[in-house]
Amino acid sequence: MTFATLGLIEPLLRSLETLGYQTPTPVQAQAIPAVLAGRDLMAAAQTGTGKTAGFALPLLQLLAMEGPKVAANSARALILVPTRELAEQVHESVRQYAENLPLRTYAVYGGVSINPQMMKLRGGVDVLVATPGRLIDLFRQNALKLDQLQTLVLDEADRMLDLGFSEELANIYRMLPKKRQTLLFSATFSDDIRLLAGQMLNDPLSIEVSPRNVAANTVKQWVVTVDKKRKPELFVHLMRKNKWKQVLVFAKTRNGVDALVEKLQGLGVNADGIHGDKPQATRQRALDRFKLSEVQILVATDVAARGLDIEDLPLVVNFDLPIVAEDYIHRIGRTGRAGATGEAISLVCADEVNMLSAIEMLTRQTLKRQNEPDFEPEHRVPDTDASGQVIKKPKKPKKPKTSGGGGGKRNLGKWVDSGDTQAPEPSIKPVRKVPVFNTGPRKRKP
Repeated sequence: MTFATLGLIEPLLRSLETLGYQTPTPVQAQAIPAVLAGRDLMAAAQTGTGKTAGFALPLLQLLAMEGPKVAANSARALILVPTRELAEQVHESVRQYAENLPLRTYAVYGGVSINPQMMKLRGGVDVLVATPGRLIDLFRQNALKLDQLQTLVLDEADRMLDLGFSEELANIYRMLPKKRQTLLFSATFSDDIRLLAGQMLNDPLSIEVSPRNVAANTVKQWVVTVDKKRKPELFVHLMRKNKWKQVLVFAKTRNGVDALVEKLQGLGVNADGIHGDKPQATRQRALDRFKLSEVQILVATDVAARGLDIEDLPLVVNFDLPIVAEDYIHRIGRTGRAGATGEAISLVCADEVNMLSAIEMLTRQTLKRQNEPDFEPEHRVPDTDASGQVIKKPKKPKKPKTSGGGGGKRNLGKWVDSGDTQAPEPSIKPVRKVPVFNTGPRKRKP
């Protein structure tokens, strides 16, 4: 099966060829024909199954081939996502797929000024990726009209409910035209998701796909434990010790990318970085130089690295572990392709043990750990068991109380004992978190 046999048009096929997509995943093979046929869709598909292309490709084709030109302050398709990070990620994918189509795409989310977003929407957009809170804000300020909406996509609907967006989704539902196509994607079909689907979907086709959560067995994976502040120093040490020639490095944030690139360049290393704040032309130039071995170290965020296809890449380094465990599979899947061998090294500090645990549970394997001489961490990374669960250290037994003379009050500023047993002074520990009393449902904006 190919993307062409699924009925996709030539401009989309050219984009997929550029991105290195060859064979449809199971969710794409089932979703694309259904969406092209106009069906509502309810899909249980986790990150890592190719679900974004599963809904975005047929959506873009329908918009390109049908319907009137988008009006001012309007959107023809709406993709709702739970977080800003996912909005950026999904929009970047949609933008890449639509490269050869005369369609306008945009992403809106909270945490940034609303005014530039209002200005951008004046001309209308064909595909709008949005978080629920910011979408409602734009609608209420008359910056966005939904009369022209043809398709609604709810991506990671379970996470939207988990984050407390039930009321926002109900408000959005009332804003939408009744005649529309609706696509719902969720990791599982919980009772809440089925209830939501019953309210928003019309006779949906239901599909369920397992995640591709196993890395190729041609990729050797291991963890090097280190204190957080010494990660840059350790990376440079390993690079020089092992004489790395071409390395793709993943950092969690844009600032993290810039900081590591600056340090490497300061040491005379030919390094470059790509992230969402850099123009597409700049990112493409850095990638091209990396492919030609003109750049030794390429540091990237997960969003910027979407769609990267680098032949014979020998090594991937996780400078930071990803927040979403499935992104680990995407990262290390860029090496060890087509039967070639590859390596994936993760630099892990104590703060990242829960992320490490999630990765090990997802991949159903315990990653081998090693310490690098002179870089042993002061803050030990807790062990995990065979299932990936963090093993908590047993509590130390309390010291028995000792009796002693001099009972009675010790002084007014000290602890008071009550006789012949001297109690230890209570240890003073900083309060880690102030309890919050629940006074009702809490609205959240991403």
